[in-house]
Amino acid sequence: MKIVVIGGTGHIGTYLIPRLIAGGHEVVNVSRGARAPYQTHPAWKSVQMVISDRRGEEEGGSFGQRIADLKADVVIDLICFTLDSAQHLVEALRGSVQTFIHCGTIWVHGHSTVVPADESLPRNPFGEYGVQKAAIEAYLLDEARRKGFPAAILHPGHIVGEGWMPVNPAGNRSPEVFQKLARGETLCLPNLGLETLHHIHADDIAAACLNVLANRSAAIGENFHIVSPAALTLRGFAEAVAGWFGQNARLTFLPWEMWRDTVTPEDAEATWDHIAHSPNASIAKARRLIGYEPRYTSLQAVQQSVEWLIRNGELEI
Repeated sequence: MKIVVIGGTGHIGTYLIPRLIAGGHEVVNVSRGARAPYQTHPAWKSVQMVISDRRGEEEGGSFGQRIADLKADVVIDLICFTLDSAQHLVEALRGSVQTFIHCGTIWVHGHSTVVPADESLPRNPFGEYGVQKAAIEAYLLDEARRKGFPAAILHPGHIVGEGWMPVNPAGNRSPEVFQKLARGETLCLPNLGLETLHHIHADDIAAACLNVLANRSAAIGENFHIVSPAALTLRGFAEAVAGWFGQNARLTFLPWEMWRDTVTPEDAEATWDHIAHSPNASIAKARRLIGYEPRYTSLQAVQQSVEWLIRNGELEI
């Protein structure tokens, strides 16, 4: 098939595009051209690269038609963040694609009411990102179920892979957290460290896209959590990381109102976003309908990422 990937040089595309080329597909990557993939791969030599300023072209009303003019069988949109953007693209592609895959987020749930959360639970999104993604989800599901637009939605957790800093046991991306645990130093966590994080290796998201293509009839009109088999508590995560380096985790705890003053405002904001959501998502539906089976646990995915950062001098232990 001819497959257009929008935003294919980022986290997911780094793994997805080589998989698509290996599967014999003709692949077009549409991106701003501002960065290279996180990892080099011979497959990129076979990819048609299209440079596009999505936001500017959407404002001018031309982006959707530009994608439609590529005449793809499949469009995989990895970087759609507003309802207006989704509507613009759907209207341009209506009747011209076999499958449309949208990359959502488990942030559509907001706070969980039952865990592990399944895809059918009522949405309680908060924050601009989660609210917009929930609106896109509702729109695409309606378009698929009532009007026949061939959309499937994948909701990843915290994306992990070689080349970038993963969300750490304090719920932010400060390298200092991994450094303290590796050195056996004391790490302070918010509250009792029982809030949760739910990671996913970017390659497992890439594999899930292929699962959708292989199980199209079951996937169209559906939404799927794409996460590791189990979420982690902050405390359990910290203890495991310390163990990687032969240490016993030395943990202390402070109420959120006190803890936030021990870190930078940016790290406090990131931590609050993660612990306020405390995601814990079920993958039962994805397993049942599209045969999704992640290769990596949360800890395996994060460990691979941390080891890469250390080998490449980006994380000093």
